[in-house]
Amino acid sequence: MLQAGQVRREPLARPPGCDELGRSGRSHRDPAKSRPAMNRPALNLSALDYRSSYPMARPPVFGRSMVATSQPLAAQAGLAMLAKGGNAVDAAIATAMALTVVEPSGCGLGSDAFAILWDGTQLHGLNASGRAPADWTTERFAGRSAMPERGWDAVTVPGAVSAWIALWRRFGTLPLATLAEPALRFAREGFPVSVQVSRLWANAAPLLGRQPGFAEAFLPNGRPLAAGEIFRNPDLAASLEAIVATEGEAFYRGALAERMVAHAKACGGAMRLDDLAAHRADFVDTLSQPYAGAVVHELPPNGQGIATLITLGILDALGVGAAPVDSLETTHLMIEATKLALADLDHYVADPDAMTIDPRSLLDPAYLAERAREVSASEARLPSFKGPKPGGTVYLSAADANGMMVSFIQSNYMGFGSGVVVPGTGISLQNRGTSFTLDPAHPNCVAPGKRPFHTIIPGFVMDGGGAPLMSFGVMGGPMQAQGHTQMVLRTLKYGQSPQAAADAPRWRVVQGRKVAVEPGLGAELIEGLAKLGHEIVVEPPEAVFAFGGAQLVLRGADGAYVGGSDSRKDGQAVAF
Repeated sequence: MLQAGQVRREPLARPPGCDELGRSGRSHRDPAKSRPAMNRPALNLSALDYRSSYPMARPPVFGRSMVATSQPLAAQAGLAMLAKGGNAVDAAIATAMALTVVEPSGCGLGSDAFAILWDGTQLHGLNASGRAPADWTTERFAGRSAMPERGWDAVTVPGAVSAWIALWRRFGTLPLATLAEPALRFAREGFPVSVQVSRLWANAAPLLGRQPGFAEAFLPNGRPLAAGEIFRNPDLAASLEAIVATEGEAFYRGALAERMVAHAKACGGAMRLDDLAAHRADFVDTLSQPYAGAVVHELPPNGQGIATLITLGILDALGVGAAPVDSLETTHLMIEATKLALADLDHYVADPDAMTIDPRSLLDPAYLAERAREVSASEARLPSFKGPKPGGTVYLSAADANGMMVSFIQSNYMGFGSGVVVPGTGISLQNRGTSFTLDPAHPNCVAPGKRPFHTIIPGFVMDGGGAPLMSFGVMGGPMQAQGHTQMVLRTLKYGQSPQAAADAPRWRVVQGRKVAVEPGLGAELIEGLAKLGHEIVVEPPEAVFAFGGAQLVLRGADGAYVGGSDSRKDGQAVAF
């Protein structure tokens, strides 16, 4: 019998094209490229269903240029760049910079980041996640049962700054200093703290107050700030100015890098100048899964986006879509498909250089059909996978009148990340290292220079004709792949508007047969799931952070956009 915290690693169904060790040969084809072409036409926005039985706190937003994110001031920062004549990448970078100031619970200068963008001709993926320091051997963590969650031994090389610079150099049109103006203003002059951020701030204070530099940066007068109070972060402003002036060099090879390393040494951390200097952000091809006449794109590992694609493939094989979206049949099958996808995620996914299989083999139609046969329509079953941890992340979507669309996500991971703030810099650091395992047999085992498994994922949808259709994301740690599935099913299969899809009550697979649900799911559906064997936990409204925060921008055939922003967060979709 398993003890608490142990994970059963029973053999999973092996994807086709793999040898007995699960490795795939070089001849393996991308399954998406061997499937028939999709035929979903460009979408007429008037064809969407704007009615909703959900309590809609906000109406959908329409416009020809749009930004949607989780904090209103950051959304306005991005929209200001579009008004200046900038493109969607300019807007995304300005929004991301502003979010490090106005939503510090979810991100900071020491975050990691990922993006998918349509440049008007081609789809691009960007992996800017950081790698483990060179001194992070398994011996360093000997005697531990798991990786540390806080402090310098949870900090991998921060990648968000490299994402901004890589995107700006390749696609930006406005000066980098212009993009930083809103963030610098908020940091120097201050801004009123928003409601949801203030709650996360209060939650983090007792956990992180003793971490190096945290109290000095985020507990002025010895306490977290309440909603409406003005917060200033001049140290962050100075660091951001240095980043802009050197196009990121100060952060990875200059004065800021030296201050980070000096602080790490003083606190017993392993980060060194060579670790920071070696960092690079990588442009990558996406993975894709045809669904509902469109094609859903996610980034390849080390992120969890492939779990969304696996789930959608299983749902397709099961024929999900005939029953209503909020029916017992649809919800049960979605949960069961998600559990199988999460089992694959836990078993296989890591830094792609360490994986024992080609991740595309997990999307092979034959494999997905095999997994679908493991689903029972009449009972909840028990695949094995690891239980999730809470997260803290920000997501944004930006789109311009020329059709460029950007899906961008950056995160400190758990609320305020590692809790480490480098004194005098305002640089708060993520704790992505905690996502490594210490199991030497697992592909995600910690090792020098290795990228850890990542929860943060941007999502993107192309229509059947090869045009951009939707930029979307659902921040929230392990909820993200599950949230992506729920957003895609609602918008593509059932034609719900982005705002209705964001407002709909959510469920979240936790572990085993345990499923957390929002009260809005309804007593009848909750009771029906329980009768099928799901162990249902109804989480109170204050637990909304665990169900994530969705942001969606959908493009119509005439080039106009409709956007939705999750009422579980402070943010908004803004447009002109």
